[in-house]
Amino acid sequence: MTQSHLKEALDTLKETGVRITPQRHAILEYLINSMSHPTADEIYKSLEGKFPNMSVATVYNNLRVFREVGLVKELTYGDASSRFDFNTSEHYHIICENCGKIVDFHYPGLDEVEHLASHVTGFKVKHHRMEIYGVCPDCAGKEVH
Repeated sequence: MTQSHLKEALDTLKETGVRITPQRHAILEYLINSMSHPTADEIYKSLEGKFPNMSVATVYNNLRVFREVGLVKELTYGDASSRFDFNTSEHYHIICENCGKIVDFHYPGLDEVEHLASHVTGFKVKHHRMEIYGVCPDCAGKEVH
């Protein structure tokens, strides 16, 4: 991600009346540069040296604000901690069952599947989520055969 993503995100916050604090700026920058879909705890731990007075609650509150204005997606995959993704465009995730790493991948939208699901069930489909599970190359390399 680039500086332009950060500028656009900061502009979005300003337009929605959200004050830009140094902590907000740092959390947002961390999310934009992170490809690991970090938890609030991971964000807190990486920024606590720079902001010793910042609490985990501050990180959670800012992530909630970012989610509400549409800057981040909160990912819940059944484990204890939500992960946060700055990439809010339609994309899917592949998840390592060993280390929990989440990697984005793009695939044409599953509009046909949504339409079929709606037709068969009578539901009005709003969205979908696809998760693929496996073992990442790092963990696969560590496995002893």
